[in-house]
Amino acid sequence: MSAQYYVSPEQLMKDRADFARKGIARGRAVIVASCADGIALIAENPSGSLHKIGEIYDRIAFAAVGKYNEFESLRQAGVRYADTRGYSYARQDVTGRGLASVYAQSLGAVFTAEAKPFEVELAVLELGDTPGQDTLFSLNFDGSIAEQPGLIIMGGDTPALRAAWSVAWGEKSLPAASSAEVIRAAATVLPGVVEGSNGAPLLEVAILERVSFMGTHRHFRRLETETIASILTSGE
Repeated sequence: MSAQYYVSPEQLMKDRADFARKGIARGRAVIVASCADGIALIAENPSGSLHKIGEIYDRIAFAAVGKYNEFESLRQAGVRYADTRGYSYARQDVTGRGLASVYAQSLGAVFTAEAKPFEVELAVLELGDTPGQDTLFSLNFDGSIAEQPGLIIMGGDTPALRAAWSVAWGEKSLPAASSAEVIRAAATVLPGVVEGSNGAPLLEVAILERVSFMGTHRHFRRLETETIASILTSGE
């Protein structure tokens, strides 16, 4: 009869956390920032169809790094949660805080109970009427959640990216800046931003705009590669 090896709970949790962190660090980075005209979401992404940034509900967006199949399943679950809650109660009852709490519970349950943790890091963003009313939540693979003051940088070598952002952004105030300024700064910080075959940068960019589309509930707008290229060249 073979002996079973004992692993302490502390070592087991540490091994799971190290495994998830390594997977996330291999992913391409995302920068999210609150600005004067909305919330800008910028990601390194060579794919034109496998999105790392998406719309959840009227004023709520989602960004992620890590394994695509894992964070895409979470995004879809978030859309179902928002649609069901908005239909059952009222659209105003769908909040970024509520969605972030649901994600935190799901990530925490997988981290503690499943054989393998999710290799993902998430951002849940809710647009306010002013930059000061924006809410930005970051969620880690273990279900830990934090509200961030206007800026989230995740994926890749995060400490190095934060240092590069501080240099690129300087002393400017985020709430007073335009989304175009944020996009140009992010493009100088993200290390994998190169030009594709059509001359456009390999960036995925979207904006939660404070002005809705023609009186609709929607505020999320994904930028085309031509628009991104125009924004980057206009700052030169």
